[in-house]
This record gives sequence, C-alpha cells and structure tokens, in this order.
Amino acid sequence: MKIASPVTGDASNEWMRRFKQGVEQRLPGQVRVELYPSNQLGPIPATVEGVALGTIQMTIPAAGFVTGLEPRFQVLDVPGLFDSVQHTQQVFADPAARHLVAGFGSGKGVEALFVYAASPLMLLTRRPVTSLADLKGMKIRSTGGAAFQIEPLRKLGAIPISMPLGDTMSALQNRALDGMVSGIAVYTAFKYHDVARCLTLLPGSMLMIVGLASRTFLSKLGGPAEAVVREESQRAEAVLTQLGADDIDRMQAQWRERGGSISTLPAPEARRYLEIVDGVLKPMLNSNPTLQADYLALRGAAQRVRR
Repeated sequence: MKIASPVTGDASNEWMRRFKQGVEQRLPGQVRVELYPSNQLGPIPATVEGVALGTIQMTIPAAGFVTGLEPRFQVLDVPGLFDSVQHTQQVFADPAARHLVAGFGSGKGVEALFVYAASPLMLLTRRPVTSLADLKGMKIRSTGGAAFQIEPLRKLGAIPISMPLGDTMSALQNRALDGMVSGIAVYTAFKYHDVARCLTLLPGSMLMIVGLASRTFLSKLGGPAEAVVREESQRAEAVLTQLGADDIDRMQAQWRERGGSISTLPAPEARRYLEIVDGVLKPMLNSNPTLQADYLALRGAAQRVRR
C-alpha cells in the first residue's frame, strides 16, 4: 500500500506513521505500507490520478486538487463553513458528515477515508497585505484549479494560477508568482521564508486535506483485511485532533523565528473579503443541485456541533 503526501513533518505524516504501524501489526505479511512524503511519487495531480487508476493506493492532498476528478469536493473549500481546526474535526466526527464525504468519489474509484483541516488558509507574499486593494494584479497560486479556488481570487482583482506545489518555489523566485495560498505546514516544511516572509490569514478559510484511497485496492483486500485498514485509518485520526492545533502553533512560532510575519486583515476588509467570496461561490452552489445539497448537509452538521 503506497501512500503519498506532498509535505513532511506535519500531522498527516504522523497519521501515516501510526496507520502503517497499526496495519502491519494486525496484518503481518499481508499488507506492507510504504510511505512517500515530500512529493516522492510525483506532484499532487499525478498522485490523485494514480489513486484513481489504482497505481497508488492512497494520497493526502488538499481537497482543491481532487476537484478535477470529483467536483463534489469543492464544497469543502467554501469559506465560513468551518470555524476553526477544532470545529472541523468535530464536524467530521459526525457519522453523517463522514458518510457524505466518503461517498463523493464513489463513481470515480476513490474514497475519502478521512478529511481534516490542516490549518487556516494563508496568503504568502513578499510585501504585507493590509487591504484587498493590495491583491490587485497579483499573480497568486491557488489551492486547486477548480472554479471554487480560482474565481474568488479573480473577483478580488488577483490573477489566479493553478500550479503544482513543487513548482511554486522557483516561480516565486523568478517572479512568475507574486504569492500563493496554502497552509502553514507547507510554508515551514519547504522553507518559503527564503523567498517571501509575509503571511496573511484568509478570513473563514481552512486548508482542507483529504485522505484519498483507491476503492479498487480496498475491495481487493477482502472483508477482514479491508475492515482492519478502515479501523486503523480511523484510529490514527486521533493524531490529527491531538497534534493538529499544537502543530499549527509550533509551525507559526517557527515561521516567526525565521523572520516571517503573520497578520490578519482589518475587520472591515475581512468582512468585505467574505462578502465578495460569498457573492462568487453562492451562485455556483445554487446552480448545481448536488453541490448545494452537499453544502447544506455539511452546514447542518457544522451548526449541530456549534450548539
């Protein structure tokens, strides 16, 4: 079982380690779990395609990079749906929410074994962003190539660019990019402070991560072994909750120690950001009955947790 990840040293990598340990202890000689962090099996789009084809058994990308395969994953990126990393984990502890998302890729040969928020979404730039006007004309790498990731940036006046993570460092260095959107784990793991040091939190937005597995592989395991893989996947999820918030605090401190800054938009600009993004995304949801139903179901789960 080959598992790919674009990063190293974060909570998802600890999930991989614990999952491997649990599966191999319970299925000795039956399943060998091989871990490939840091894009060792290729850029994110290639690993998503590999899982769909069955040549890779699992990958752990940002949800935005799965939407080309299955557009329903777009709903995870709607700003304002989740309040925090902790709130997100509570939402996906809800069996109904888990079941809903697990079925997103059923017709494409894939399944989300887990979903979690790696961190708030952050915009990396060379100079501080203190207002939405600062984004005008900026070439910004989005978290995926779907309209849900691209159109809000365009409406804000930026020039959105979909680009594999492995290409972003050189693009920032040669000014082909002015900025990028990702989570803190990416910025610290790959030492982006060497090319840009200003991080701005994007209001109401989370970097959603999907543990995308091959349905073909799971079915070939057979009943007992498949059950073990699913059980160990869910058991290892505890680390995403336990370490997730601590990981974010640690990595943000590390970013600042390396000379980086982390800021928020002024309150009026933050409200305007959400209004603009909402104005772009809501018509997309309303024009697609499936996406709208998915959004309403997840919003309902989020509201139940808040109560």
